[in-house]
Amino acid sequence: MSDDRPGSVLVLTNSRDSTADVVLRILAERRVPVVRVDPAVDLHSGASLTARYDAGGQRGTLVTPTRALDLRHVRSVWWRRPTAYCGPSDLDGQDAEFAGSQMFWGVGGILASLPGAHYMNHPWQIRNGEYKPAQLAAALRCGLRVPETTITLDPAEARRFCAGRSAVYKPLWNTRYRDLNDKAQQVWVRVVDPADITDRISACPHLFQAKVEKIFDVRLTAVGTRLFATRITSPELDWRRRQDLLTYEPISTPDSVAASVARYLSEMGLVFGAFDFAVTADGDWYFLECNPSGQWAWFPAEITTPIARAIADELESPQ
Repeated sequence: MSDDRPGSVLVLTNSRDSTADVVLRILAERRVPVVRVDPAVDLHSGASLTARYDAGGQRGTLVTPTRALDLRHVRSVWWRRPTAYCGPSDLDGQDAEFAGSQMFWGVGGILASLPGAHYMNHPWQIRNGEYKPAQLAAALRCGLRVPETTITLDPAEARRFCAGRSAVYKPLWNTRYRDLNDKAQQVWVRVVDPADITDRISACPHLFQAKVEKIFDVRLTAVGTRLFATRITSPELDWRRRQDLLTYEPISTPDSVAASVARYLSEMGLVFGAFDFAVTADGDWYFLECNPSGQWAWFPAEITTPIARAIADELESPQ
């Protein structure tokens, strides 16, 4: 079946992305043409991609087993969670490394440069927005409250920061870890005892932050100018640790926070952002982070559905 009609939505994500499925069902109901592909996987298993550059400009075609998409006719790109680029499975060693790097720079470069397409979010802005130091600096510039934070490789500096205050440690990136039994491990946010800080801190940067005496957390999902704030109540410091204990409730966003979030999205070049806040008894919202590709579809339907519709609106009718 060929689908080269103008105005297709291109969705780049892995085959297990159930969050994308929620939005794609809405787009299907609206009869919006959609092409879903996971380039790192599909281009090694039947799909193909070609781009041409000449006096007429840029053009090209993405072909999957069920679609042929003219790259000039993409109204929007949802860069969700595609698999990392790699070489084909029959290559190894330097050959696989070479092929993987060509995929990253070639395929990634083509799909990040579609003429006239609206990106949610553009991959270069996603990568820029994933750096926690950049997030903290942008949040401060945009007027958000940020807990006192230090990022250091210096054990003495880490001990000084954590001494005399309640401080927490959180990783700068959720690197995959597996134990000796090949069981997946997660590094949770945890309170730090200065006595536990050893010289091994010098192996890599560590992020320490003043603990916010919160009464609840907020996941604020921003889709363009539309904000969806959800109160998350949990007995855990890191609410992700026991999601079976969570309760959810939609809440309003303070005007000052909404204005700062809008500035943050503009400065970081983002259309979508999943913001995490800790809220104190005094009603102060403390910025913790913003994930440019954050999750939201685990919420109850009454919270998930409005977010999914907003994303479908953004993809169908880019502003």
